[in-house]
Amino acid sequence: MADLKADDFHLGAGVFSSDGREVGELLHVLVDADYKLRALVVKEGRLGSVVVNDEFIVPRDAVGRIEHDRVELQISSGDARRLPPYLTIQRRGASLSEEIEDFAVTITANPEVPSWLEQVANKPEGELEIDGGENVMLGTTGRRLGTVKDVLFDGDQLVGVVLLPDGLFKREVVLPRRFFDRSDDAALFAKLDEADIEHLERFEP
Repeated sequence: MADLKADDFHLGAGVFSSDGREVGELLHVLVDADYKLRALVVKEGRLGSVVVNDEFIVPRDAVGRIEHDRVELQISSGDARRLPPYLTIQRRGASLSEEIEDFAVTITANPEVPSWLEQVANKPEGELEIDGGENVMLGTTGRRLGTVKDVLFDGDQLVGVVLLPDGLFKREVVLPRRFFDRSDDAALFAKLDEADIEHLERFEP
């Protein structure tokens, strides 16, 4: 994969195979504990179901050219279909009445996964998923600063995220990685005050 400028990645960009077919859109990025890019998670470009997952993992070495609105893979569309799913669905304990109720919900075309099934991310412990809409929290206060709008890379290193602060008429800003306190798959936690947001650089793609 060629070196990346900070704003090359764009969550939601179209993903294309080496034979020119669109295979889906960029949904998440997976980084390790040192914020190094490990893989992309792509949402396949067709309807899925509550049992058959439509998200798959593209390893870093299968990624070729990246532009803001387009990701080109170094594998064919056939090979892309054979990549491992990102989410697996496992059965968990539930009463018979709960299963019957969930089955009734499913056949009425509600897309929710039944309560007696759970989705499990297919990734090693310690890898982090970063996606659009993820909450950015103010330290350990339980207060939300805003949400992730996009990711910023320098080469294969995550250097920051584009943050959309909460509140009316707020502009997107760059939240550098040095302000990350910790992170997990549910949220990013930032070590700064709300007043500091006014001093962050505005994001200008």
